[in-house]
Amino acid sequence: MPRKARVKSRTGIYHIMFRGANRQEIFHDEEDNLKFIEILKKYKEKFNLQLYAWCLMSNHIHLLLKEGQEAISVTMKRIAVSFAQYYNWKYRTTGHLFQDRFKSENVETRKYLLTVVRYIHQNPLKAGIVSQVEEWNWSSCLHYYDRNPDDPFLNSDFILRMFSSDRQIALQRFREFNERSNQDVCLDDNKVRKLTDEEARNKIKKLLGTREIAQVKSLPKSERDNILRKVKQINGISQRQSARILGVSISLVHRA
Repeated sequence: MPRKARVKSRTGIYHIMFRGANRQEIFHDEEDNLKFIEILKKYKEKFNLQLYAWCLMSNHIHLLLKEGQEAISVTMKRIAVSFAQYYNWKYRTTGHLFQDRFKSENVETRKYLLTVVRYIHQNPLKAGIVSQVEEWNWSSCLHYYDRNPDDPFLNSDFILRMFSSDRQIALQRFREFNERSNQDVCLDDNKVRKLTDEEARNKIKKLLGTREIAQVKSLPKSERDNILRKVKQINGISQRQSARILGVSISLVHRA
């Protein structure tokens, strides 16, 4: 059955989400995060994208942007392919890094635009990774909190002017809005809770049956890789977590 064509946004603004294939981690260290930002900047400038908010999580990415000089689907494919090439080269792996097709939703109103900005910034908070939004280093939140006001990467003035024409007042009002408790549900409303190590270990034990966890690393490669592929499909277990529990290197998990 052919894929349903994306409906174009009347405003040209989209909320985009990339997710790792089988929910795998796509950022393993600071270098990975910085590389994605570098690639995003490159295509933002090349095709005149307007970027309003972003957030990099371990296994997915949120972007809020306005289409530039080419179709948004083409630009997003360029970004995904560029990062996947870097990732496969660095970790000496092959295959798909991202799910086949990025998710997107049209942002047609001012109210929903602001909702998505807040939703993106609160992603790490609602995931339980931080206790305050400003503690997460890999989002546009810090720019909106005036930590790096001269950074031309983000088109923040477009958002801030919705709060006030006076920048200082706008920053204060934005912060109040950005931290407001809410039940916002946007693009990825089917999030999977990350399992604790004990929960993950129990699920892996169930998958292994009569085998012991300690035996997996010593199995023949084909047998071990088959198990690792099945473990990667367990919702809520990260690749780093599964590698730690099974006593194998994360690169083995990547390549399986």
